Amino acid sequence: MMKDFDRKIILEDGQEYYGYGFGAEKESICEIVFNTSMVGYQEILSDPSYTYQAVVMTYPLIGNYGMAEEDYETAHPTIGGLIVREYNDEPSNFRSRETLGNVMKRYDIPGIYGVDTRKLARSIRDLGSRKVLITDRKTSLEEGLRRLSESTVPQGAVPLVSCSTKAVYPAEFPQYHVAAIDCGIKMNIIRTLNRKNCKVTVVPWNTSAEEIDSLKPDGIFISNGPGDPEDVPQVVETVKALIGKYPVFGICLGHQILALAYGARTYKMKFGHRGGNHPVKNLHTGKIEITSQNHSYAVKNSSLEGTDLSPTHINLLDNTIEGMECTRDRVFSVQYHPESAPGPHDSGYLFDWFVEIMKEGRKDAETN
Repeated sequence: MMKDFDRKIILEDGQEYYGYGFGAEKESICEIVFNTSMVGYQEILSDPSYTYQAVVMTYPLIGNYGMAEEDYETAHPTIGGLIVREYNDEPSNFRSRETLGNVMKRYDIPGIYGVDTRKLARSIRDLGSRKVLITDRKTSLEEGLRRLSESTVPQGAVPLVSCSTKAVYPAEFPQYHVAAIDCGIKMNIIRTLNRKNCKVTVVPWNTSAEEIDSLKPDGIFISNGPGDPEDVPQVVETVKALIGKYPVFGICLGHQILALAYGARTYKMKFGHRGGNHPVKNLHTGKIEITSQNHSYAVKNSSLEGTDLSPTHINLLDNTIEGMECTRDRVFSVQYHPESAPGPHDSGYLFDWFVEIMKEGRKDAETN
């Protein structure tokens, strides 16, 4: 005999979905989005880019392989909530150390399962991302809509998820030094750079160009992170001051920040890109890469005209800009997440590319 529903979600357009609670027993008002990945719920839960967002997982079974210590993208997850079809509280995986629900309780993250996630994902696809209330089933529709109308989803989450002091991540065989501007950096980006023999110094989002200069890096990395790139004009100004001095590589929010630094524009998408199977065409090689994505904002295609940036990658689903470069300044970026390994070898070359231009930059400096 099935138990009665004890939780529900209310969308700001009046739609309601009932289910069962897991994780933290709290109310949460977030922006609702969906992710089409079949695996990777731990990385999604711990990705700082999901701050203030409730994520609908379109793959039905979540929690079945538990949570592994080595797979967190940040030490303190800040996702707004998790909405799933079927939650498994008895994981089977030799690497698992605890359940998804227990981790969500510890970090005060509410979850709800038993929801018709297919219908909910279609609603987001058709009507776009919007505000959602995760609440007790006894909350009336009228009360829920009142709370939603009187609330706003917080903006400017980068200061919340960025480090407060610089941190150094040494490589086993260090050859290059990367200064990474932390807007919500994922740990696998740092791990990937370390594997490429790069010592990484992660600095807070509001670190000045002068402070970064004092580190004497070989290259600058601009990280992913939550929200609107226009909410962090300080980072844009810092990047402007560093362009031309060092090789620069940006991912996701870092890609958008670079666009703004060159005078291009960004915009908010209807429901964004979130999943592990987005086809992207590399304009240099003509090859199609299968990519991992997580973003609400994109670079406006036409705004690259008149800047020193040129596109390098295009999304084949909607023709959005997925990569760009300025060869003169040794600058490049991608909208997707090459460190997430959506395919065995699809995107790892980008880190090799970064290392190569740092190597060239060091040779130029030695020559001069």
